[in-house]
Amino acid sequence: MKFKKPLLYVAALVASFLIASGLTSVSKPSNYSESYPAVVCPPTLNGLTSQISISSRKTQYQRLENRSSKTLPFNALRFPVSKDSLVISAQGTTPLIWQSRTGSWAGGTLCSGPSAAAWFVGGTANVTTRGRLMLINSGLSDAIVDIQSYTENAKQPIKSVNLKSKSYMQLSIDSLAPGDKTLAVQVIPRSGRVNAFMIDEQGAGLKALGGDFVNSYPMASKEVVIPAIPNQLPKKGQKASASHTLRILTPGEVNTTFTLEVLSADGSFVPVGMSSRSIDAGVVSEFSLEPKISASAFAVRITSAEPVVASVSSSVTISGHKDFVWSTATPPLTPMSIAVTGLSPLIAFAGDSISVKVQAKLINGKTLSKVIKGSDIATWRVPENSRSITIVSSSKGVFAGALIASSNGYGFIPIQNGSALTRVEVPNSNIRVLNP
Repeated sequence: MKFKKPLLYVAALVASFLIASGLTSVSKPSNYSESYPAVVCPPTLNGLTSQISISSRKTQYQRLENRSSKTLPFNALRFPVSKDSLVISAQGTTPLIWQSRTGSWAGGTLCSGPSAAAWFVGGTANVTTRGRLMLINSGLSDAIVDIQSYTENAKQPIKSVNLKSKSYMQLSIDSLAPGDKTLAVQVIPRSGRVNAFMIDEQGAGLKALGGDFVNSYPMASKEVVIPAIPNQLPKKGQKASASHTLRILTPGEVNTTFTLEVLSADGSFVPVGMSSRSIDAGVVSEFSLEPKISASAFAVRITSAEPVVASVSSSVTISGHKDFVWSTATPPLTPMSIAVTGLSPLIAFAGDSISVKVQAKLINGKTLSKVIKGSDIATWRVPENSRSITIVSSSKGVFAGALIASSNGYGFIPIQNGSALTRVEVPNSNIRVLNP
């Protein structure tokens, strides 16, 4: 009995300590700082004209090579860019840039934040090319960028370049693999706040053969979906005019096989010769693709035993001249907003079961909502007087891309988030740091 009370005191003390420790760990606050990183638009190269679609006149920007940190409001919903790359405080709505060469071609891409790596499956390095790879360092320190190219012949040696802070450079595509026809390029920044963009422009002498942006994709994957491919139907009495070429690469060390499935309003099917097709590792392969469909747009889904990157080039005719479009892979659809002022894209949604709620914010301030449903593929034309579109919600496994036609040419835009909210944990102050 004489030991009973001391034992009770010890037990009570231990219990109090455990309860206090538990309460401390449960109530420990976690603080975060949330912000939208600035996005970067490509520069306007010689001979081209550019316009950036903005969702608000109050959106702030600064020119890349301006050493001042001062920003200015656009004061417009569509802003012409004469030369320099722009750095934009997009605040959650991704700006879209549309570039063109009068009477020759047009194309667009999203202004986006820096990425860890970017794949460009498109372009050529032979005598017809006038294409350029643009590298932009929007950070305050110098950057080092590795460029790994693949062609129909082999994997090329890595090319490394240095980029000064707040500057950009353009590299001719034919310098990456002189004389080779089919390109796939991976850009890997080693340091710096780097963005990369590619323009594929072709010509023979004085004759223009068209051009387009080659939009990037972050990584190789065993399933690739290209959701929006234009399919121009022949006019009455004409032969079929549309032609498509699949470009595909498995960048690993192991050969692989892939199967391509066409998704269209006419149903889904695997074209002849596109089931368990073999390709060699490290070598870019091309295959002709001519699906017999009645729709003006279709999608493809590629499944492979090893990770691959892929794109589809399509020939089109605009205002009596020929152009081409590079349709590229996109990630699964998530909630996002994209500025589309001055444009009226046709958006194609691809997936087994499509249910997507979208909103279009008009220039007059009104908002229109619509739910797009379907299977395999469904399309929606954005109203002409829209300033932005928002993906409110989406069913699982849906991918989307936009097709845009103008008087100068035809382009593809991936529907993906270029202005994503980032969260950084803020350290909690703790007296034990000063008094351990």
